[in-house]
Amino acid sequence: MPEGDTVWHTARRLDEALAGRVLTRADLRVPRFATADLTGRSVLDVTPRGKHLLTRIEGGLTLHSHLRMDGAWRVFATGERPRGGPAHQIRAILGNAESTAYGYRLPVLELVRTAAESSVVGHLGPDLLGPDWDPAEAVRRLTADPARPLGEALLDQRNLAGIGNVYKSELAFLAAVTPWLPVGELPADVPERLVATAHRLLEANKDRPDRRTTTTRRTADRLYVYGRAGRPCPRCGTAVRGAELGDRITYWCPTCQRGPGP
Repeated sequence: MPEGDTVWHTARRLDEALAGRVLTRADLRVPRFATADLTGRSVLDVTPRGKHLLTRIEGGLTLHSHLRMDGAWRVFATGERPRGGPAHQIRAILGNAESTAYGYRLPVLELVRTAAESSVVGHLGPDLLGPDWDPAEAVRRLTADPARPLGEALLDQRNLAGIGNVYKSELAFLAAVTPWLPVGELPADVPERLVATAHRLLEANKDRPDRRTTTTRRTADRLYVYGRAGRPCPRCGTAVRGAELGDRITYWCPTCQRGPGP
């Protein structure tokens, strides 16, 4: 599931393949931008911002994309047959003499002026993997609404950018509270520790092929609670539970985590 670490890794792959090279192929398969001609322009860089990707192109243009639940960018040698899904799922193609990037199932794809990037990412909170990461501001935003359930506050990209459903569940477990506990009821030191843990985990996972939050090397136990409904908690053995929080399934251990349930 694409979260901040996945997007960071994707941006690095795209940057290595495209930055500093002239586009010999550019195809945006969305009606609004289908006629945009980017060939002949150089890609300047590919930068992640939370869960957003900004591909900056010569001439003051930025291609903004977002992966959401199942979008993906795949890079292949130019001339190689792409493998990322059926051809009809390709929403964007950016290619040069050496490499070609294919954007599959991209729910968000738009071309904006680079000077106007704030119109698409300006609402985001501190970026957990960004050069301007500000933990104090992240704590301030996370705790601004004391009545809000922790899980909702963690997912809100206006608070801190980069957390998705996996990290939401894992961070609540590591804080020993349920995702339904109001932020204002967290022990005084927990918000700061939560933010620090989120930053540490995303930093540790941004270069890994498989995300992990535990210290075990067993692949089946690389996460504490996410996706483990019905399986034993790796700490206490209680069956992990899963329930809806908003429009997503949240996982928690009813023994290790205090606070209300769904």
